[in-house]
Amino acid sequence: MTDLSIRPPAQPAGPTSASLTFAWRSVLKIRHVPEQLGDVIGIPILFTLLFTYLFGGAVSGSTHDYLQYLMPGTLALAVVFVTVYSGVTLNRDLTTGAFDRFRSMPIWRPAPIVGSLIGDLGRYLLAAGLVVGLGLLMGFRGAGGVIGVLAAVALVIVFASALSWAWIALGLVLRTPTAVMNLGFVLLFPLTFLSNVFVAPATMPAWLRYVADANPISHLVTAARALMDGTAAGHDVLVVLATSVVLVLVLAPLTVVLYQRRQ
Repeated sequence: MTDLSIRPPAQPAGPTSASLTFAWRSVLKIRHVPEQLGDVIGIPILFTLLFTYLFGGAVSGSTHDYLQYLMPGTLALAVVFVTVYSGVTLNRDLTTGAFDRFRSMPIWRPAPIVGSLIGDLGRYLLAAGLVVGLGLLMGFRGAGGVIGVLAAVALVIVFASALSWAWIALGLVLRTPTAVMNLGFVLLFPLTFLSNVFVAPATMPAWLRYVADANPISHLVTAARALMDGTAAGHDVLVVLATSVVLVLVLAPLTVVLYQRRQ
Protein backbone atom coordinates (compact mmCIF):
# COMPACT_ATOMS: atom_id res chain seq x y z
CA MET A 1 0.00 0.00 0.00
CA THR A 2 1.30 3.45 -0.92
CA ASP A 3 1.97 5.81 1.93
CA LEU A 4 0.15 9.00 0.95
CA SER A 5 1.95 10.97 3.65
CA ILE A 6 5.25 10.86 1.72
CA ARG A 7 3.85 12.28 -1.49
CA PRO A 8 5.14 15.77 -2.30
CA PRO A 9 2.58 18.55 -1.91
CA ALA A 10 0.87 19.85 -5.04
CA GLN A 11 2.72 22.74 -6.62
CA PRO A 12 0.79 25.98 -7.15
CA ALA A 13 0.08 27.04 -10.71
CA GLY A 14 2.75 29.15 -12.37
CA PRO A 15 2.17 32.64 -13.78
CA THR A 16 1.38 31.41 -17.31
CA SER A 17 -0.94 28.62 -16.24
CA ALA A 18 -2.79 30.81 -13.74
CA SER A 19 -3.20 33.67 -16.23
CA LEU A 20 -4.55 31.36 -18.93
CA THR A 21 -6.97 29.85 -16.42
CA PHE A 22 -8.38 33.27 -15.64
CA ALA A 23 -8.52 34.04 -19.36
CA TRP A 24 -10.64 30.92 -19.85
CA ARG A 25 -12.80 32.08 -16.95
CA SER A 26 -13.50 35.30 -18.89
CA VAL A 27 -14.57 33.25 -21.90
CA LEU A 28 -16.84 31.06 -19.77
CA LYS A 29 -18.50 34.14 -18.24
CA ILE A 30 -19.45 35.32 -21.73
CA ARG A 31 -20.61 31.83 -22.65
CA HIS A 32 -22.96 31.65 -19.66
CA VAL A 33 -24.06 35.31 -19.89
CA PRO A 34 -23.99 36.14 -23.62
CA GLU A 35 -25.85 39.39 -22.92
CA GLN A 36 -22.44 40.80 -21.97
CA LEU A 37 -21.65 40.95 -25.69
CA GLY A 38 -24.55 43.30 -26.41
CA ASP A 39 -22.42 46.44 -26.43
CA VAL A 40 -19.47 44.67 -28.05
CA ILE A 41 -21.72 43.77 -30.99
CA GLY A 42 -23.84 46.91 -31.00
CA ILE A 43 -21.09 49.54 -30.91
CA PRO A 44 -19.22 48.39 -34.07
CA ILE A 45 -22.43 47.95 -36.07
CA LEU A 46 -23.91 51.26 -34.89
CA PHE A 47 -20.77 53.29 -35.52
CA THR A 48 -20.15 51.84 -38.98
CA LEU A 49 -23.71 52.20 -40.23
CA LEU A 50 -24.66 55.44 -38.50
CA PHE A 51 -21.63 57.53 -39.36
CA THR A 52 -21.35 56.26 -42.92
CA TYR A 53 -24.92 57.05 -43.90
CA LEU A 54 -25.30 60.09 -41.65
CA PHE A 55 -22.13 61.97 -42.65
CA GLY A 56 -21.16 60.34 -45.95
CA GLY A 57 -23.18 62.56 -48.24
CA ALA A 58 -22.32 65.78 -46.41
CA VAL A 59 -18.58 65.14 -46.04
CA SER A 60 -17.67 63.36 -49.29
CA GLY A 61 -20.78 63.69 -51.41
CA SER A 62 -21.00 59.90 -51.55
CA THR A 63 -21.47 57.33 -48.81
CA HIS A 64 -19.33 54.86 -50.80
CA ASP A 65 -16.40 57.30 -51.04
CA TYR A 66 -16.74 58.27 -47.39
CA LEU A 67 -16.74 54.62 -46.33
CA GLN A 68 -13.27 54.19 -47.84
CA TYR A 69 -12.05 56.99 -45.54
CA LEU A 70 -14.16 56.16 -42.50
CA MET A 71 -13.85 52.39 -42.17
CA PRO A 72 -10.30 52.30 -40.71
CA GLY A 73 -11.44 55.00 -38.29
CA THR A 74 -14.53 53.11 -37.13
CA LEU A 75 -12.34 50.02 -36.71
CA ALA A 76 -10.15 51.90 -34.24
CA LEU A 77 -13.13 53.67 -32.67
CA ALA A 78 -15.16 50.52 -32.03
CA VAL A 79 -12.30 48.49 -30.56
CA VAL A 80 -11.05 51.36 -28.38
CA PHE A 81 -14.53 51.88 -26.92
CA VAL A 82 -14.79 48.17 -26.09
CA THR A 83 -11.62 48.42 -23.95
CA VAL A 84 -13.63 50.14 -21.21
CA TYR A 85 -15.19 46.79 -20.34
CA SER A 86 -11.82 45.53 -19.07
CA GLY A 87 -12.21 47.85 -16.10
CA VAL A 88 -15.94 47.23 -15.79
CA THR A 89 -15.61 43.45 -15.51
CA LEU A 90 -12.70 43.73 -13.06
CA ASN A 91 -14.64 46.14 -10.86
CA ARG A 92 -17.64 43.81 -10.95
CA ASP A 93 -15.44 40.99 -9.62
CA LEU A 94 -14.25 43.28 -6.85
CA THR A 95 -17.73 44.37 -5.83
CA THR A 96 -19.11 40.80 -5.83
CA GLY A 97 -16.25 39.50 -3.68
CA ALA A 98 -14.71 37.23 -6.31
CA PHE A 99 -11.28 38.78 -5.82
CA ASP A 100 -11.46 38.04 -2.10
CA ARG A 101 -11.50 34.38 -3.10
CA PHE A 102 -8.68 34.79 -5.60
CA ARG A 103 -6.31 36.36 -3.09
CA SER A 104 -6.65 33.33 -0.81
CA MET A 105 -5.35 31.06 -3.57
CA PRO A 106 -1.65 30.14 -3.93
CA ILE A 107 -1.34 31.79 -7.35
CA TRP A 108 0.68 34.53 -8.98
CA ARG A 109 -0.83 37.75 -7.65
CA PRO A 110 -1.42 39.60 -10.96
CA ALA A 111 -2.86 36.46 -12.65
CA PRO A 112 -6.53 37.58 -12.37
CA ILE A 113 -5.69 40.89 -14.06
CA VAL A 114 -3.43 39.46 -16.75
CA GLY A 115 -5.87 36.64 -17.43
CA SER A 116 -8.74 39.09 -17.76
CA LEU A 117 -6.76 41.12 -20.30
CA ILE A 118 -5.98 37.99 -22.31
CA GLY A 119 -9.65 37.02 -22.26
CA ASP A 120 -10.63 40.49 -23.48
CA LEU A 121 -8.73 39.86 -26.71
CA GLY A 122 -11.78 37.88 -27.82
CA ARG A 123 -13.94 40.99 -27.41
CA TYR A 124 -11.53 43.06 -29.48
CA LEU A 125 -11.36 40.46 -32.23
CA LEU A 126 -15.14 40.24 -32.33
CA ALA A 127 -15.56 44.02 -32.54
CA ALA A 128 -12.87 44.29 -35.24
CA GLY A 129 -14.36 41.40 -37.21
CA LEU A 130 -17.81 43.00 -37.15
CA VAL A 131 -16.49 46.34 -38.44
CA VAL A 132 -14.42 44.74 -41.20
CA GLY A 133 -17.17 42.33 -42.23
CA LEU A 134 -19.84 45.01 -42.27
CA GLY A 135 -17.53 47.40 -44.12
CA LEU A 136 -16.87 44.82 -46.82
CA LEU A 137 -20.61 44.20 -47.19
CA MET A 138 -21.18 47.94 -47.55
CA GLY A 139 -18.54 48.25 -50.27
CA PHE A 140 -15.21 48.95 -48.62
CA ARG A 141 -12.27 47.84 -50.74
CA GLY A 142 -8.74 48.47 -49.49
CA ALA A 143 -5.83 48.36 -51.93
CA GLY A 144 -3.74 46.66 -49.25
CA GLY A 145 -5.83 43.52 -49.58
CA VAL A 146 -6.27 40.89 -46.90
CA ILE A 147 -2.75 41.36 -45.53
CA GLY A 148 -3.29 45.10 -45.12
CA VAL A 149 -6.61 44.61 -43.33
CA LEU A 150 -5.17 41.99 -40.99
CA ALA A 151 -2.17 44.19 -40.24
CA ALA A 152 -4.47 47.11 -39.42
CA VAL A 153 -6.59 44.92 -37.14
CA ALA A 154 -3.48 43.61 -35.37
CA LEU A 155 -2.16 47.13 -34.79
CA VAL A 156 -5.51 48.31 -33.40
CA ILE A 157 -5.69 45.35 -31.02
CA VAL A 158 -2.13 45.96 -29.78
CA PHE A 159 -3.01 49.57 -28.96
CA ALA A 160 -6.34 48.55 -27.40
CA SER A 161 -4.64 45.97 -25.19
CA ALA A 162 -2.22 48.62 -23.92
CA LEU A 163 -5.03 51.12 -23.32
CA SER A 164 -6.96 48.50 -21.34
CA TRP A 165 -4.52 48.97 -18.46
CA ALA A 166 -5.95 52.47 -17.94
CA TRP A 167 -9.46 51.12 -17.38
CA ILE A 168 -8.15 48.29 -15.19
CA ALA A 169 -6.55 50.95 -12.97
CA LEU A 170 -9.84 52.87 -12.87
CA GLY A 171 -11.65 49.65 -12.02
CA LEU A 172 -9.44 49.29 -8.95
CA VAL A 173 -10.06 52.87 -7.82
CA LEU A 174 -13.75 53.50 -8.47
CA ARG A 175 -16.51 51.96 -6.42
CA THR A 176 -18.98 50.58 -8.97
CA PRO A 177 -18.92 49.15 -12.52
CA THR A 178 -21.30 51.92 -13.61
CA ALA A 179 -18.84 54.57 -12.43
CA VAL A 180 -16.04 52.92 -14.40
CA MET A 181 -18.15 52.78 -17.56
CA ASN A 182 -19.38 56.37 -17.26
CA LEU A 183 -15.95 57.85 -16.61
CA GLY A 184 -14.38 55.69 -19.29
CA PHE A 185 -16.78 56.93 -21.95
CA VAL A 186 -16.44 60.53 -20.76
CA LEU A 187 -12.67 60.26 -21.32
CA LEU A 188 -12.93 58.37 -24.59
CA PHE A 189 -15.43 60.58 -26.38
CA PRO A 190 -13.16 63.64 -26.66
CA LEU A 191 -10.10 61.43 -27.28
CA THR A 192 -11.71 59.66 -30.22
CA PHE A 193 -13.84 62.44 -31.68
CA LEU A 194 -11.05 65.06 -31.59
CA SER A 195 -9.07 63.02 -34.09
CA ASN A 196 -9.02 62.21 -37.78
CA VAL A 197 -11.59 59.41 -37.52
CA PHE A 198 -14.38 61.34 -39.26
CA VAL A 199 -12.73 64.23 -41.09
CA ALA A 200 -9.24 65.26 -42.15
CA PRO A 201 -7.55 67.59 -39.61
CA ALA A 202 -6.73 69.95 -42.51
CA THR A 203 -10.39 71.03 -42.51
CA MET A 204 -10.29 72.01 -38.82
CA PRO A 205 -9.37 75.35 -37.24
CA ALA A 206 -5.63 75.65 -36.61
CA TRP A 207 -5.78 75.12 -32.82
CA LEU A 208 -8.00 72.07 -33.20
CA ARG A 209 -5.82 70.68 -35.98
CA TYR A 210 -2.83 70.67 -33.59
CA VAL A 211 -4.88 68.76 -31.04
CA ALA A 212 -6.01 66.21 -33.64
CA ASP A 213 -2.51 65.76 -35.05
CA ALA A 214 -1.07 65.13 -31.58
CA ASN A 215 -3.85 62.71 -30.62
CA PRO A 216 -2.58 59.09 -30.46
CA ILE A 217 -5.90 57.94 -31.90
CA SER A 218 -5.13 59.99 -35.03
CA HIS A 219 -1.81 58.18 -35.42
CA LEU A 220 -3.57 54.85 -34.95
CA VAL A 221 -6.20 55.67 -37.58
CA THR A 222 -3.62 57.06 -40.03
CA ALA A 223 -1.56 53.89 -39.68
CA ALA A 224 -4.64 51.69 -40.15
CA ARG A 225 -5.65 53.64 -43.28
CA ALA A 226 -2.19 53.35 -44.76
CA LEU A 227 -2.02 49.60 -44.07
CA MET A 228 -5.44 49.03 -45.62
CA ASP A 229 -4.53 51.20 -48.62
CA GLY A 230 -1.19 49.43 -49.07
CA THR A 231 0.84 52.63 -48.65
CA ALA A 232 3.79 53.48 -46.41
CA ALA A 233 2.81 53.55 -42.75
CA GLY A 234 6.16 53.19 -40.99
CA HIS A 235 6.20 56.43 -39.01
CA ASP A 236 2.66 56.16 -37.65
CA VAL A 237 3.03 52.45 -36.90
CA LEU A 238 6.15 53.20 -34.86
CA VAL A 239 4.33 56.00 -33.01
CA VAL A 240 1.44 53.67 -32.17
CA LEU A 241 3.76 50.90 -30.99
CA ALA A 242 5.84 53.34 -28.93
CA THR A 243 2.68 54.78 -27.36
CA SER A 244 1.49 51.27 -26.53
CA VAL A 245 4.80 50.43 -24.86
CA VAL A 246 4.69 53.63 -22.80
CA LEU A 247 1.11 52.92 -21.70
CA VAL A 248 2.05 49.45 -20.51
CA LEU A 249 5.27 50.57 -18.79
CA VAL A 250 3.44 53.32 -16.90
CA LEU A 251 0.04 51.78 -16.23
CA ALA A 252 0.87 48.11 -15.62
CA PRO A 253 3.08 48.74 -12.54
CA LEU A 254 0.56 51.31 -11.26
CA THR A 255 -2.24 48.77 -11.67
CA VAL A 256 -0.28 46.11 -9.77
CA VAL A 257 0.35 48.55 -6.92
CA LEU A 258 -3.33 49.48 -6.76
CA TYR A 259 -4.30 45.81 -6.83
CA GLN A 260 -1.95 44.96 -3.97
CA ARG A 261 -3.29 47.84 -1.89
CA ARG A 262 -6.81 46.52 -2.33
CA GLN A 263 -5.68 43.40 -0.55
